[in-house]
Amino acid sequence: MKLCSFKKDDVASYGLVTDAGIVDLGKRFDAATLRDFLASGQLSEAEALIGAEADYAFDDVIHEPVIPNPDKIICVGLNYHAHIAETGREETPNPVLFARFAGSQIGHNQPLIKPLESDKFDYEGEVAVIIGKEGRRISEADAMDYVAGYACYNDGSVRDWQKHTHQFMPGKTFAGTGGFGPWMTTADEIEDHTKMRLQTRLNGEVMQDTTLDMLVCSIPRLIAYCSTILPLLPGDVLVSGTPGGVGARREPPLFMKDGDVCEIEVSGVGILRNPVVAEA
Repeated sequence: MKLCSFKKDDVASYGLVTDAGIVDLGKRFDAATLRDFLASGQLSEAEALIGAEADYAFDDVIHEPVIPNPDKIICVGLNYHAHIAETGREETPNPVLFARFAGSQIGHNQPLIKPLESDKFDYEGEVAVIIGKEGRRISEADAMDYVAGYACYNDGSVRDWQKHTHQFMPGKTFAGTGGFGPWMTTADEIEDHTKMRLQTRLNGEVMQDTTLDMLVCSIPRLIAYCSTILPLLPGDVLVSGTPGGVGARREPPLFMKDGDVCEIEVSGVGILRNPVVAEA
């Protein structure tokens, strides 16, 4: 299944994405948000609606981040060998983690905002892992049982602000810089997550291209590690890292600007598309 969050006529809801459009699950279940729906344990009940008549065309709604209100967004830095190499950093024995705030996220087709303060706005294509049930100190062997699904993510990074301190956060959570969508593809649709292909395109040109088997810390390792720190909850988002090819490390550097279009594609999941708009 494919599940999305959206607004229609200023009313927030969530739905099942089919070939015909969106079946509004918010009208059919008591859960207020997709996060609540995952927590309710009713995910399998939505399968019966796959053939239902669509309430809206997919392009007739305003798309929200897949999970608009996660308890936490845990991002992983330096998690592909090629990206570590291009940054000149050394591989660490444990994952490099930082947080992104929910208010910095946007949905599919919504504008990525290049902030007034910087001309060094970079793309970072990533695979987002959405947690489906609560767990603490989850073993790597059991970790994939906690995955509800996957989505495309653009961890838009304001590079000069990222370098203000040793902590990444200042450049990683500017308003309107985190693209998250277009929907969540449920884990049962993905036969082998390590074979998923991640590609970033800027104005149609391929900037990043990799598969998840190239991760330094695998998805099960990330789930086990993060769940040791605190419980993972339904709707939590793990943003698994970006591969080599970021704009800041190109010669010459290539940053996103007003009028650009950035696409993140994950095989078996979908394509997240966002125009870039300079903040006025």
